Amino acid sequence: MQLGLHITNFTFPGGPATLADGLTRVAVAAEEAGFGRMSVMDHLFQISHFGPVESEMLEAYTTLGYLAARTEKVELLAWVTAVTYREPGLLAKAVSTLDVLSKGRAWLGIGAAWNGEEAEGLGLNFPGTAERFERLEETLQICRQMWSDNDGPYEGKHYHLGRTLNSPQPLSTPRILIGGGGERKTLRLVAKYAQACNLFASPELEHKLQVLRGHCETEGTDYDAIEKTVMAPLDIGDKGENIPALLEQMRGFAALDVSEVHVSVPKVWETERLELIGRELIPAMAEL
Repeated sequence: MQLGLHITNFTFPGGPATLADGLTRVAVAAEEAGFGRMSVMDHLFQISHFGPVESEMLEAYTTLGYLAARTEKVELLAWVTAVTYREPGLLAKAVSTLDVLSKGRAWLGIGAAWNGEEAEGLGLNFPGTAERFERLEETLQICRQMWSDNDGPYEGKHYHLGRTLNSPQPLSTPRILIGGGGERKTLRLVAKYAQACNLFASPELEHKLQVLRGHCETEGTDYDAIEKTVMAPLDIGDKGENIPALLEQMRGFAALDVSEVHVSVPKVWETERLELIGRELIPAMAEL
């Protein structure tokens, strides 16, 4: 089992003028500590779980491009892309570009979007739930087509592309992670299109995985081939005092065949926390 780092807070000490250097320190420390993936939220306003809406928030794909230049090994993705914020052809191109410039480390993390407040605030497309899921499925189809040998047109209900040319192609076809635990739509799309799912660390986790298994049977997909990831907070304490309890939690995830836990770390700019995680938690998780 591996650990991934989800950067959710850009209100670093020192303010925006020091943010670039702060992000570099975090990225380098996380990679050296052994985190396997690094992600940022695809939000434009901060979400209430992490701070006031007016707090600093960086655009996801610009930030990922910056992180690609500051790292060498860690895999990179938006966790997760809001499907209606970018036209799918442009999204596929952005992920392809990230993959080429990171030398093959890009994933597509994507979901149906939920934050109507920021979409309305910045004038972004945000149709109703049913339409967003329709657009999500078409976007998945378009991305897969653009990452194939087929550069022909695409005709869908919502999107119409005259030629799905994508040059240069990504160095390695980006793996697709779909975020969310919706049992009727989201997990069906995972089974049909994705290589990974992302679920929250909740009492429903085992049930959600069983629902996914059922969709895989319906779609003719190998359930075991889909990577199971879990999103969770990770507070090790000021001196690592919470690590034993966290490791026990990780054992519970491993028993459900979860292969990655993707975590947000409080005060992530204090890179000593990442170093401690690298010494005490990541090696133990690798043996689960």
